[in-house]
Amino acid sequence: MKTLAFLLLTVLGLTTTSFAWDEYAHMIVASVAYDQLTPSVRQKVRTLLKLNPKYHDWVVRVSADKRDRMAFLKASVWADDIKRDGSGYTRDGTHNGNRPSGPNAARNIGYADNLQHKYWHFIDRPFSPDGTPLVSPSVPNVKTQIALFRATLSSATASDDVKSYDLVWLLHLVADAHQPLHATSRFTQAQREGDEGGNTVSVCWNRCKTTYRLHTFWDNIVGTTKTPAAAMRKARVLPPASPLRAVVTDEAEWIEESFQIAQIYVYTTPIGASPGPHVLTAAYQASAKRVASRRLALAGIRLANLLNEALK
Repeated sequence: MKTLAFLLLTVLGLTTTSFAWDEYAHMIVASVAYDQLTPSVRQKVRTLLKLNPKYHDWVVRVSADKRDRMAFLKASVWADDIKRDGSGYTRDGTHNGNRPSGPNAARNIGYADNLQHKYWHFIDRPFSPDGTPLVSPSVPNVKTQIALFRATLSSATASDDVKSYDLVWLLHLVADAHQPLHATSRFTQAQREGDEGGNTVSVCWNRCKTTYRLHTFWDNIVGTTKTPAAAMRKARVLPPASPLRAVVTDEAEWIEESFQIAQIYVYTTPIGASPGPHVLTAAYQASAKRVASRRLALAGIRLANLLNEALK
């Protein structure tokens, strides 16, 4: 455990001191990544993003010199946008769309696909602090889809329509893989079917006048503004990503980091074994913000590395 804790402190850069992430956090990751793309990859990204049916909405009234970055940031949220009512996309799967079912769950057919695929956003890797029996995560999930989509981007035979579709999913899912509660589900005697990444654990503060899902707290920890300009400003002041960890290209390792971080930094005092509500201390909130900021910075660099390699 001491070795694991030291590794995670190194990953997070701390040795010296409901939707996946909020829209703001996704745009922060995208802004970090965009600055690291090579000129040729930016050109390819521009061409592919123009094929998305929402492209013109992303860049309306945006000056020509800012359209490429704006489209990139807005595209990072598209996979959440299609989960909203009225988006034209259909909820599929079971358990409110969060568990895959049927032969279409893993298909990759481009924009002809009108399914929401909510289960692509996470992987419920199980753990239990009290010996409760575990349930293996469903497939497909964020791990399988990142691997599939990055391979498609590198393909010489895939159509531009499918590559565009996979690109916007990757802009979103790489960030999701770095959210600790998108990589785990805690099984306890009080929650024998798992807590669905903190979605069935409630937290509160300020005398508990209002309760929130633990998952929502982590999604929103860095802010909830929807302004791209604010996301770009935040991206410039994030703590620097660890150079040693930034070059890790294996999505399985990204998810392993998130899984371990959840156990050490999310499910820690004052988060008890019950469904809550648990009263969050100022120390817990400050720690969560530091962890989330480090994960966003790392996700941005890794996203850029992935795109630079896949589209080179």
